[in-house]
Amino acid sequence: MPLTFKSINHGRVAFGFFNIESDMLLLEHYFFFATDFCDLVTDLAHKNAGAEFTTAWSVFNIERRRNVGDLMGAISGERHLGFIGDTYLKYPFPRKHEDFKQNPTGNSKQIEFVEMIAPYATRTDIPIVVSREENAIAFGDYQFAAWSFCELVEYVWRGGYPRWMDDRGPEYVTGMKAQVEASEHWLFEKILWNDPVRGERY
Repeated sequence: MPLTFKSINHGRVAFGFFNIESDMLLLEHYFFFATDFCDLVTDLAHKNAGAEFTTAWSVFNIERRRNVGDLMGAISGERHLGFIGDTYLKYPFPRKHEDFKQNPTGNSKQIEFVEMIAPYATRTDIPIVVSREENAIAFGDYQFAAWSFCELVEYVWRGGYPRWMDDRGPEYVTGMKAQVEASEHWLFEKILWNDPVRGERY
């Protein structure tokens, strides 16, 4: 489930997985796959630590809150609104608590989730801006201090809340972790892999 994390310019914002059968992540009204997020993090880990860095990154953007949906209503099965509601009609919340684990093969359903989000979203390129002077990274509208960005990376590595099934993440996540650990980039100085998830429930 998404948690809230501290941004520099918008207070606490929602970030994370929203359906255990998909690797799709949300950052407020931006949606993207964890595979793409891990590729971005790996690319950043390889960058020159002293340089400013800007690139364009493709996301699905849902501008209207109603089209995003009602996560808690969808989980309860009572309100299937918008995109998130559609995902829970297809993949309902598990009946057994022990089955509430993030599926490490969720990336196999990316085509399905692209088809589900298409009526609600536009594909948009947002700027990713890494600033050493500000000790921060921006994802489109949202800017995070380096330590807060590390929390986003940690969240994905763990499989968010409630973590990966059997605590075994997919290869694209473990590969990202290895690249970050080998990196000397200042963005990752505050990474704490062994800490519990430090965000809040969404």
